[in-house]
Amino acid sequence: MIDAAETSRWMELALDLARRAEGRTNPNPAVGAVVVRQGRLVGEGFHPGAGEPHAEIFALEQAAAQARGADLYVTLEPCSHQGRTGPCADAVIAAGLARVQVGTLDPNPLVAGRGVEKLRAAGIEVHIGLLEDECRRLIAPFARHILTGLPHVTLKAAVTLDGKTATSKGDSKWISGQQSRLEVHRLRDRVDAIMVGIGTVLADDPQLTTRLPEGHGHDPLRILVDTYLRTPPESRILHLDSKAETLIICGADVPELRAERLRSKRVRVLRLGSPGAQVDLGQLMSVLGAEGIQSILLEGGATLNNAMLSAGFVDRLMVFMAPILMGGRDGSGIFSGAGVSRIADCMQLRDVRVRSIENDILVEGEIERCLPVS
Repeated sequence: MIDAAETSRWMELALDLARRAEGRTNPNPAVGAVVVRQGRLVGEGFHPGAGEPHAEIFALEQAAAQARGADLYVTLEPCSHQGRTGPCADAVIAAGLARVQVGTLDPNPLVAGRGVEKLRAAGIEVHIGLLEDECRRLIAPFARHILTGLPHVTLKAAVTLDGKTATSKGDSKWISGQQSRLEVHRLRDRVDAIMVGIGTVLADDPQLTTRLPEGHGHDPLRILVDTYLRTPPESRILHLDSKAETLIICGADVPELRAERLRSKRVRVLRLGSPGAQVDLGQLMSVLGAEGIQSILLEGGATLNNAMLSAGFVDRLMVFMAPILMGGRDGSGIFSGAGVSRIADCMQLRDVRVRSIENDILVEGEIERCLPVS
């Protein structure tokens, strides 16, 4: 009989391995794998990046002859097609494994169950769905991009207990605690891009870089939505010692001279939208998806947050709630505008996770619309 606690423990190890390369495997998903023989770990591995061997290959090479008759735990279905590397399903079969525990099926139409079918056809016992929520959450940016061509967007915000993101005078530093802010930098280290609006730049003058105490973090692409190119020339975002690019998105009506002044600061300026209109966010998401951007951390202000949410481009919400109160009715919230008028029209979170970070509470979940109330 398979011990449920033990199988979960091995898949948790595979997930921990996969997370070591999270944000660095684009265009591939992050995957981890372990080989277990008679209750003992004999091989482990994770996919470090595109063009490198997949997680199963590293784990099988480490296990060597001990893989025969052993169990494989892998967060994502082994691939069955030829890409930059050979099919992992073939390698699993050749290794003589007895059983495979798959966290979740591969959403890639080139795989989508074919890897599991190949393993079962070879006589290998396959189980699907062990810690599936965690495994699917890990590959959410890959799944969103490969199925829709669009990036996966996580909206991050820090709020007080009474739901404020800034005082009536615009002061917002710092609502969340030091450990929460460190967690945000770890988030930045795992995404392809950060996005803000011009309001955030004018109010906070952010750097939008990754600053980890242990170092080794990578700066994601910085995306600034600035319809009228109001970005001040002294803004820190224009004067960074960073390998990552800064991309400013403006509307169609901005004078070319203004755009050229920003380009002279090694910034890419892209016009999107119709004359007389705001930046077309749908067009922006399509462009970013076509450029291979899988994951975006949205750190915008209320206006951009609301526009992205209303357009259906926010996939995940992360709210750091600090144990402080501003009081009063003034101040800013996460979103601008009136919002919905009926509870039946609101959005809700599924797969909700809640955890403490020092004195703050982090609430995160995946966004979906509420079903109509009968």
